[in-house]
Amino acid sequence: MNAPQVIHLTVDEEAVGQRLDNFLFRHLKGVPKTHVYRIVRSGEVRINKGRVGAEHKLALGDVIRIPPVRVSAEADRVASTHAPAREFPLLFEDESFLAVHKPAGVAVHGGSGVSSGVIEQLRQARPQARYLELVHRLDRETSGVLLIAKKRSALRQLQDQFRERSTGKTYLTLVKGGWPVNRKVLDQPLHKYLLPDGERRVKVVSVEHPDGMRSITLVRLVAQVPDPAAAAPVGEGVCSLLEVTIKTGRTHQIRVHLSHAGHAIAGDDKYGDFEWNRGLIRSGHKRMFLHAWRLELSHPVTQQQMELRAPLPQELLAMLPNGLSEGLWLQAS
Repeated sequence: MNAPQVIHLTVDEEAVGQRLDNFLFRHLKGVPKTHVYRIVRSGEVRINKGRVGAEHKLALGDVIRIPPVRVSAEADRVASTHAPAREFPLLFEDESFLAVHKPAGVAVHGGSGVSSGVIEQLRQARPQARYLELVHRLDRETSGVLLIAKKRSALRQLQDQFRERSTGKTYLTLVKGGWPVNRKVLDQPLHKYLLPDGERRVKVVSVEHPDGMRSITLVRLVAQVPDPAAAAPVGEGVCSLLEVTIKTGRTHQIRVHLSHAGHAIAGDDKYGDFEWNRGLIRSGHKRMFLHAWRLELSHPVTQQQMELRAPLPQELLAMLPNGLSEGLWLQAS
């Protein structure tokens, strides 16, 4: 094996504005983050021959000196084992970004006990890709439209749209009970907290709560349908299919708002109706009915308005009456 060498990299337009530590993580795959921070603190990493901190923002033309760093064969093996190559159903792709249909049960990225997610598996499947980064996130058990940038300039532009709330994110969800047709806006602050075991949770708090974050969810009743758990029987006999648009992107926002309103999402194992969920499982329905169905955005280069749709997965279609599900399938195609 050849000894590692000092390398010098010049910052191009795709890396402009990126933090030094994030740049190094991309170029030193398999090297522990603690070691990356150590070589930055020690001054072994230099920009234009000067010492900088890990948070330093890169500029066009910067020359980065990276010291010899050995990536062990074991680290390479573990990385490959933990991130199997996988492509996901494509909804759109060009030279700037791609949109995939993320399945339920797959995290968007590794961490917190998850060895790999969509982004790591996609990078393994596309070793020739110079740049792949998540634009936004979906909960592990939520399916639907997910964007991945292929250029840093596209990442910045698309994330700006999400930050400025100029994208339109619409979900489909099935909830317990009959949703009131005239209830269209949920405007309640949310607060994140930790359970004793360290797991993250979110709850509705009063407007006076010092750590409450304003959260707005728009709800439209699509149809009332028979309860898919009625055969158990533990349901109320009726469920509501909702179209939900979020105006703020808080953690677990839809799940918490709907549960707090008394209409738990089918299959939600954190905020749902657990007895009802057991009935759904006995009836053959094993996943949460929350699907990122439609995303409206401006193309990061042309600024053309786009609408991307992910068809409802078969396991969610199975929870709806045939006539209704067929109509939704055609709309989403």
